[in-house]
Amino acid sequence: MTFRQLVLGGAAIASLSAAAFAHSGATGVVKERMDAMKSMGDAIKRIQPMMSGETGYDEAAVREAAQAIAAEAGKAMTGKFPEGSNEHPSETLPRTWEEWDRFTALATQLETAAQGLALASGNVLHGAGHMMSGQSGMMGGNMMGDSSGMMGNGMMMSDGAMPQGMTAEQIGQMPADGAFMMVTQTCSACHDRYRQDDD
Repeated sequence: MTFRQLVLGGAAIASLSAAAFAHSGATGVVKERMDAMKSMGDAIKRIQPMMSGETGYDEAAVREAAQAIAAEAGKAMTGKFPEGSNEHPSETLPRTWEEWDRFTALATQLETAAQGLALASGNVLHGAGHMMSGQSGMMGGNMMGDSSGMMGNGMMMSDGAMPQGMTAEQIGQMPADGAFMMVTQTCSACHDRYRQDDD
């Protein structure tokens, strides 16, 4: 995943949350989850320019945004998806409930990644030049480069989410933009599989 892909991924997630909130007529649990998705998208939108180097880095703002995402993920998220709640204007696909264990795992991974981002908020950004491409990362190789590094192609799950079994503490050792990438990739993996396209 290149730094450009990180930026584009963050922008895509933010636009998805705005689209979800734009639906009129949502009530009850459908509105609650649209509001939650908007909240997470807004948090990503606030810090994405920092991660891409467009604006100055604000550790406290990154930590706050990560905590906001974590608060809406995991069980807080899955609790807003009771079976049969995919009536219009919901864009949730029926496969959400058909693959409940997989959906729940992604929600939990998002919570873990966001908690890790909160912990990583004080770390330097990979793009800041502090992590040289030949320097060894915590799991071998460079942190975001080849397949032996933590964020390398060999480490990602087939659906684009973060590797299973990583703890928030492990993610918290990464550069903040690497942890941010894990958050956005997990969001994208879930949206790609469980959200209807805006055709």
